Amino acid sequence: MSNVPSVWPRRLGIAVILSGAAWLAFSALRGEPDPGPRFTTATLDRGDLALTVAATGTLSALVTVEIGSQVSGRIASLHADYNSEVKQGDLIARIDPSLFEAAVQRARANLAVAEANVERAEIQLAEAERLERRITELTQRKLVSQSELDTAKAQVATTRADLRSSKASVQQTRASLVEAEANLRFTNIVSPTDGIVISRAVNVGQTVAASLQAPVLFTLAQDLRDMQVVAAISEADIGQLKEGQSVSFTVDAFPDQPFEGTLRQIRNAANVLQNVVTFDAVIDVDNPELQLRPGMTANVSILVAEKRDAVRIPNAALRFRPPDSTPPARKPGSGVIWTLSPGGAPEARQVSIGLSDGQYTEWRDDDAAPGLSVLIGRSDDAEADGPSRRFRMF
Repeated sequence: MSNVPSVWPRRLGIAVILSGAAWLAFSALRGEPDPGPRFTTATLDRGDLALTVAATGTLSALVTVEIGSQVSGRIASLHADYNSEVKQGDLIARIDPSLFEAAVQRARANLAVAEANVERAEIQLAEAERLERRITELTQRKLVSQSELDTAKAQVATTRADLRSSKASVQQTRASLVEAEANLRFTNIVSPTDGIVISRAVNVGQTVAASLQAPVLFTLAQDLRDMQVVAAISEADIGQLKEGQSVSFTVDAFPDQPFEGTLRQIRNAANVLQNVVTFDAVIDVDNPELQLRPGMTANVSILVAEKRDAVRIPNAALRFRPPDSTPPARKPGSGVIWTLSPGGAPEARQVSIGLSDGQYTEWRDDDAAPGLSVLIGRSDDAEADGPSRRFRMF
């Protein structure tokens, strides 16, 4: 009695299988026709096609200037801040000038000393030359020895050398004065161009050190009404681009507002990141209302080609192939679509194709027929697989 419950499910499964087989045999004996496969169709229409290249880029000003300091010191005052509009030559910051003023005074004093040394050397040279002439006259009269004349000539040569050294010292101290005065002027940080401040890196009281390189105090955008997008283009798409093509893009701040631009430059330098090669494309953008800001991410779409009012074939129709069918040999620039004959059998038709936007492809033949129904798939695929899966369950 303990084996009875386990026998019933097995018997029930066998009974179901036998019933199914009997039903199939009975249907075959009755001569019911096989309905054949059923297909999903789509109707061809007319519309516009556009081939685009998608990329991501970053907005920036056409000209961005980093303003630094050529001298070290403490920031005494700031005269510009974020978003300040400045003109060329405007004072935007000032470094404490006290040390540099002292350096100028010291250089001026050194120059005065050097000039006095020149005057002293000139007097000494005149005295040495006068002494040389006197000793020369006495030597000719045999009143002094030749050695005294030689000493006098040596003294003249020495004082002449001292004079040249003093004059060189004057030039050196004068250069030091020019340098000190220039450093004093550099304590006034002025704008090198018209623009708007987009970054400030210092505060009043902060010390900047310019010993190794000029520290950046401000970043200035020359004109935010004219901007650019630098977009990374895949090497697979770069061959489709050329200067002057139209570009549209969106930014996250205005997702529903498209902006327009023009492709200005494709840079030759390649960028390699994780074995992916891209090239920078520079896109000019007008920003009259100052909606766009430097650093925004731009989702770029570059128009490569377009076709208006074309007869469009769904790409699914070009990919579809009925079961147990042999399509005709394809020619370059052609594709194959399938239609249903009056008897319901699939018929192949070779068509000339053109531009594709990834979803639709242009039908270029003169007899291209909008309104034609084409096959894009089988509607009975799921039903055909269903019984076999159900029978395998037992």
